[in-house]
Amino acid sequence: MSRMTRDQALNRLADDIQADLGACGTIRDLLENQFQAALRHRGDELASLGEQLMPQLDAMEERRRQRVQLIRALFGTDATMDDFFAKLDAARRASAHGAWRRLEQLVRECKEATTRNGNLMAEQFSVMQRLLHGESDTYAPR
Repeated sequence: MSRMTRDQALNRLADDIQADLGACGTIRDLLENQFQAALRHRGDELASLGEQLMPQLDAMEERRRQRVQLIRALFGTDATMDDFFAKLDAARRASAHGAWRRLEQLVRECKEATTRNGNLMAEQFSVMQRLLHGESDTYAPR
């Protein structure tokens, strides 16, 4: 990361929150499409959606890493986003903090959608295994 002034770093943090909001909205939509594709057993569509998800997730992870690095460089190793918000003027603080809360909510929604999708696909896999190979305890004594 190149050297930047404190103001540039603060601006970068605020900009990255906005970038993550956009990416997270896209991810949420892709996860919903993934769920619908899984319900309809559309394997090709699932593969395509997975390919679309990965760059979005990778970019968010990279911004998260950079955010942690910037926060620590600016405010110390134990610093949090609250330290960042505290350094902003009142209007900008309200905007940035509101965006951060929206981002946290979107991330929770994405995690829930990921769990839902994973559970659906695991159940579908289990059903297919039983159909193809039968029940593992079909002839087990009772």
